[in-house]
Amino acid sequence: MNTPIHNTISVGSFEQLPFYHLTVNMLECVSTHNFDVLSRICDDDFGIIDLDTQGKSVVVANRQEWESWFRSLFAKLDTMRAKTSSEVLNYQALQTTEMGYSVLDFCQNLEVDGFVGKFYCVATIIWKKVGEEWKESRWHGSLIRTEPENLLQQFSQ
Repeated sequence: MNTPIHNTISVGSFEQLPFYHLTVNMLECVSTHNFDVLSRICDDDFGIIDLDTQGKSVVVANRQEWESWFRSLFAKLDTMRAKTSSEVLNYQALQTTEMGYSVLDFCQNLEVDGFVGKFYCVATIIWKKVGEEWKESRWHGSLIRTEPENLLQQFSQ
């Protein structure tokens, strides 16, 4: 299930924390538009709260909406000829035998026609054990700030 890490860098040493490698794999799947691997990592029983290319919250309630959301997001990024990459700024996690919880502070870079915008985000992730594998069960991402500050106005024009 692991994908190579190409577009995600980390400013700390988080590799030993629970779910870190799965979290990085999710970020990588978004960068590479790898729907198949992303869908194997994520169950999202309770849906997700994600961010669109303009930094607005998107509520995705169930698996069917999840699949539609990521297929349309990847198609939109392809149409924009956008490249994305991520930088993990901070990561914390707790794990029990059947459940886990992590908080991810990251910067999502969005490059379009040579212009790079930075979306500084925090995501809360709930993990669950399914058989012998861990699955992401709930993602809630929030936008903290952008660089440049007027990034959202620039992308909405």
